[in-house]
Amino acid sequence: MTTTLLLIRHASNNLLKEHRMGGRMPGIHLNEEGRAEAEALARRLARTELAAVYSSPMERTLETARLIAEHHGLEVRIHPGLNEVDCGEWSGELNVRIREHPHWLPLQILPSMVPYPGGERSWNVQVRVVAVLEEIRAAHRGQTVAVVSHADPIRLAVAHYIGLPLDLFRRLLVSPASLTVLAFEPLPNVPDLSRPRLVCLNDTAHLEVKSKA
Repeated sequence: MTTTLLLIRHASNNLLKEHRMGGRMPGIHLNEEGRAEAEALARRLARTELAAVYSSPMERTLETARLIAEHHGLEVRIHPGLNEVDCGEWSGELNVRIREHPHWLPLQILPSMVPYPGGERSWNVQVRVVAVLEEIRAAHRGQTVAVVSHADPIRLAVAHYIGLPLDLFRRLLVSPASLTVLAFEPLPNVPDLSRPRLVCLNDTAHLEVKSKA
């Protein structure tokens, strides 16, 4: 049976509105717009049979995940491996200031080699996030699971499963409150192996419906 992972980016917050790099700053909650986005996504997924809802430990992901879980009578399972990238010294900084830093361009061109100042390398993030997704997949074979995380961890995970070189992962777009779906199909006669399929990337149809209302 196919195992399906719904990779969800947290909804909007004031840090995004102010164009700041969030990283692992504590106390970042969904704003009014973000809560409306998360509620729209939760309504969309209300008819989807979910076996579990997992989340990064950050407040913005937990708030998004709880709105989804409420429709299914589920408790959110927090996993530290789904956490945001550790941006080190750049956490909370304005994006315009960061882009003036001499470290910025090398980080954009070679994220596999260049870490955030005082923070993580992208390949470390990819390894930890994929390890968590494999753990979740093994625990929920043949089921559908919601996994709420952050933009870069989701993009890095997708890059791994579709064979995209890590240094090109920023070409993938993952918007706030978006839905990205990975399906894992067991290989014939080899039940322990599955073939990953990217079903959709950055699906925000639920937000488009809300905006037209």
